[in-house]
Amino acid sequence: MTVPDLAEVSAELDAKAAQLRAELARLTTPVDSDTTIGFGKRIGDGTTQAIGQMEDASVAQNAQTVLDQVNRARHKLIEGSYGRCDVCDRPIGEARLEFRPWSTTCVDHA
Repeated sequence: MTVPDLAEVSAELDAKAAQLRAELARLTTPVDSDTTIGFGKRIGDGTTQAIGQMEDASVAQNAQTVLDQVNRARHKLIEGSYGRCDVCDRPIGEARLEFRPWSTTCVDHA
């Protein structure tokens, strides 16, 4: 197993965290207070806007979950346990870490 370049992993995690924070900021921007959402028998702008807000909320929730994983991986880098599963403490597969550097569990416990 190849030992990962921890400085490179750290930079990658930092970049991912910044990207997720920017996405969360965009997705959680409050709706203009002058805007009202109306529901009626026909699909209109209000319905479309409401559906868009529900989709944004779901995407924001997923982004927050990934950000939490990134933050956990960053903490593992600091404590020296990066690359080991949080559940079984076995090494996380190299391919998994390459694909998702913020992985904190092995495939069996994902």
